[in-house]
Amino acid sequence: MIVVDVNTIAYLWIPGEMTDLAERALVKDPHWVSPFLWRSEFRNVLAGYLRRGQLDRSEVDRCLSGAESQIAGYEYLVPSALVMVKVAESACSAYDCEYVALADDLRVTLVTSDKQILRNFPSVALSLRTFVETA
Repeated sequence: MIVVDVNTIAYLWIPGEMTDLAERALVKDPHWVSPFLWRSEFRNVLAGYLRRGQLDRSEVDRCLSGAESQIAGYEYLVPSALVMVKVAESACSAYDCEYVALADDLRVTLVTSDKQILRNFPSVALSLRTFVETA
């Protein structure tokens, strides 16, 4: 099991240069979990793609449906107190700290490409590339 942030989920479902890495991460560990927060963040990412004309409505709906099906049942409500501990330890947003707090609480790795998370929480977070390339 790994915690994944919205960027890792987006890389899997929105075709792009990081999709191959996300697909390899899924093969390496197919048990992805995330805080409920990922849903709102993913909708926001897709809204940007839709507004810029990079995805049409049917593509957005496919991405949403696929990602929601994949993560359904593997979503967690993260206690605010745990999030705020991570906020106090870092310069990361409360949103980012929610992923970190979940990984820490579950005692698993957070797979992310967020440089600030990787810098502030090296004992919990691993880059998507490093996760895929390590044995």
